[in-house]
Amino acid sequence: MMAALEDAYVAAVEKAAASTVNLGGVSPGHGSPWRSFPRRGIGSGVALDAKGHVLTNYHVVDEVERLLVTLPDGRVLGGTVVGGDEETDLAVVKVDEALAPAELGDSDALRVGQPVLAIGNPLGLAGGPTVTSGVVSALRRSLRGPTGDGLRVIQTDAAVNPGSSGGPLVDLQGRVVAITTATMPWAEGIGFAIPINAARGVAREIIEKGRVERAYLGIEGYDVTGRLAAFYGLPPNVRGAFVTGVAPGGPASAAGIRPGDVIVAIGGTAVSGLGDVVAALRERRAGESVAVEYERQGRRATANLVLGTRPF
Repeated sequence: MMAALEDAYVAAVEKAAASTVNLGGVSPGHGSPWRSFPRRGIGSGVALDAKGHVLTNYHVVDEVERLLVTLPDGRVLGGTVVGGDEETDLAVVKVDEALAPAELGDSDALRVGQPVLAIGNPLGLAGGPTVTSGVVSALRRSLRGPTGDGLRVIQTDAAVNPGSSGGPLVDLQGRVVAITTATMPWAEGIGFAIPINAARGVAREIIEKGRVERAYLGIEGYDVTGRLAAFYGLPPNVRGAFVTGVAPGGPASAAGIRPGDVIVAIGGTAVSGLGDVVAALRERRAGESVAVEYERQGRRATANLVLGTRPF
């Protein structure tokens, strides 16, 4: 039994590593006005198709002036950024070379406790992709991004280090189930990855349009937890997205939603946190009418509003 398990791990690593690349970039100079120096960045990526498209993190290629892509066989190619999406921390890079595409899995089928492997190039060390192993620790985490929205991510205890960002998180069949995106520097053994079902759609839109166009509600907020509910005096059983800020002139503001409200449903579908709000908006387009149900001081109300287009 142990031999079969070992073989499964090795086969999964070999399969995933064949479609994992290393990304190195040079960003604009930093330092004193009379002596600036380039800042080098490192990361990983996943080959999406035979046309040379590579999926990685937005923060890996953001502001990069020159991009180098190292293939698993050691060849180094120049790469260009097709486009990126800061909200999901995803970007697509293109090389003029046929690549062996990764097999993408189904992140909706993941279970807490399921073994996973993180493939990447930690610290930019030579020698090709390396691997760490762990389990799916949680499936419904929500990270607060620069736009104030919640990025729904998978939590894992597979070790992730600088340079592994943008690499694949794979199951024991070697299928990519998520894209590694972040670690918490003040915590030990916690890493996060973007579910591949969400990443797949983002990558497709970036390849087609160069960017992601999404519907806009115009709020900032947090997930409602028991502690947050107690602090703000909310009903103990309420769950949703606690609104901390409303963009002036945005759809939410125009509909009368204000800080302190708790959004509990969008389009008739219950939301349990900010990640659900973001997921609901991704299924809709700007200009679409939608009913947003919220709770204010123990009373529920519904705002019928027209979604805007997220500012770039």
